[in-house]
Amino acid sequence: MPERPDPKITTLDALKAATMACRECPIGEIATQSVIGEGKLKPKLMLVGEQPGDQEDLQGHPFVGPAGKLLSRALEAAGIPREQTFVSNAVKHFKFELRGKRRIHKSPTQREIAACHHWLEDEIALVRPAALVALGASAARSLLGRAVPVTVNRGQWLPREDGLEVLVTLHPSALLRVDPESREPAFEAFVEDLRQAQRLFRR
Repeated sequence: MPERPDPKITTLDALKAATMACRECPIGEIATQSVIGEGKLKPKLMLVGEQPGDQEDLQGHPFVGPAGKLLSRALEAAGIPREQTFVSNAVKHFKFELRGKRRIHKSPTQREIAACHHWLEDEIALVRPAALVALGASAARSLLGRAVPVTVNRGQWLPREDGLEVLVTLHPSALLRVDPESREPAFEAFVEDLRQAQRLFRR
């Protein structure tokens, strides 16, 4: 169930400051910084991924790494102008494990996703999107309050209790792990999912 927004969080700058100080789960201790969403306020579409990646953690901006570049390409192919959207993540800090000098993405636990949930709801209240896109299972769980089998529900709109609809699809990082020969069909299927939201951008 969507949580009531914190009345003290009235701007994205305030949300950034609050999440920078957050230690409700262990991830905040090890991340470089929190990464909140960016884009147009009152957008037709807010896209929510799982968590920041390595480049997002270092730069402080969402979806600037390889998955973000792929997302931009897919949005363009779907006829959705990225500059007219807002992009964010369910979890605001980068969770990783060190392998030598490399920081390898590690999926957040259900408890960590739940601990960050109220920050996401604060963000949605500030951004006021017309609709949402869940990029992957972690985002779908956070937005809908329950486990959502993405492969079964991808390309479908599911309702939240606050009335907002959520379009479910894969996280673009999943496409980066596909075998090269299957990559183009997988990309086209991802674009087709996103096209379900393209109607929001027609005049």
